[in-house]
Amino acid sequence: MKRTINTFILVLFVITLNFAIFQLMPGTQGIIENLIANPRVTDKSIIGRYQYQFGLCSSYNPATRHCVLATPWERFGKYFFNMLTFNFGVSFKSGHPIFDDMIATGRLTNTLILLGTSTLLSLLIGIFLGVLVAAKRGTLFDTGWVTASLVTFSLPTFWIGLIFIIVFAQDLHWLPVGNVTPFSWSTGAPSLLQQIPVRIEHLFLPALVLTLYSYGGHLLLTRATMMEALSEDYITTATAKGLSTVKVLFKHALRNASLPIVTNAAISFGGLLGGAIITETVFNWDGLGGWIFNSIDYRDFPVIQAMFYMIALCVIAANFISDILLGVLDPRIRYE
Repeated sequence: MKRTINTFILVLFVITLNFAIFQLMPGTQGIIENLIANPRVTDKSIIGRYQYQFGLCSSYNPATRHCVLATPWERFGKYFFNMLTFNFGVSFKSGHPIFDDMIATGRLTNTLILLGTSTLLSLLIGIFLGVLVAAKRGTLFDTGWVTASLVTFSLPTFWIGLIFIIVFAQDLHWLPVGNVTPFSWSTGAPSLLQQIPVRIEHLFLPALVLTLYSYGGHLLLTRATMMEALSEDYITTATAKGLSTVKVLFKHALRNASLPIVTNAAISFGGLLGGAIITETVFNWDGLGGWIFNSIDYRDFPVIQAMFYMIALCVIAANFISDILLGVLDPRIRYE
């Protein structure tokens, strides 16, 4: 109960902070002031429409475009209610509701597919290899995989992506350069069964880049927790009983070393809605990450504000779920 209340308070804090950041951020008022001072804007009623879109009005007449400016408390009350109801307003760039732009255009689905696939693969690969290198610590196998994970984690994702595009797409012609689907599908897409292999081809390179970048952190964390668990007396007892190495490593050691791994996995999945801004931009992947990048470039503040809020909510929810899972895995953990 206490944990739930703390989570709710944290959500309220995020809403308040998100409002304050974008109110203090230079740009919104500057755009309106430029419109007022611009001699080419002869129809000054258009200013009222922009003030309404920026959420600066307490009341607005669409016919005359007359805006009655709201006080900061009125703006915060309206914003607070809209965030709780997921009414994020209208995008400056598209003129469409932000929630529709997120769902109907497929950006959310594309990001969930890309980030979900790469996050799951990096977790599975990182945890599996982390268990093996911990069991063979000090050997060439251990040194080799730890070095490889550090190298792939240190390389910029845009550089890896560009190298993969040059090698596998331009030179070898094995895989497409980028995009979620081929350009020819804009005039008509084939059946669902025919789409699956083509979509996998387009997904392969960006998912591979993100997997190579992410698995190293999971490997190193698993290795560190496993090495501590393997030094415990119960592991020696399990080995003396004649249990197989696989059972000792994955059933006994990994389960007792899994608490930090579960927390790390939850945080990884919590960042899914943030997208992969650099990777999505390199591969022209139409997802939330690329949408955030374009919104920053266009100064589409409502979109940025909505995405910051959604990302924060996902991270909070992921931490809340991880706390519940930790209590299930370790009965000694209790939350009031």
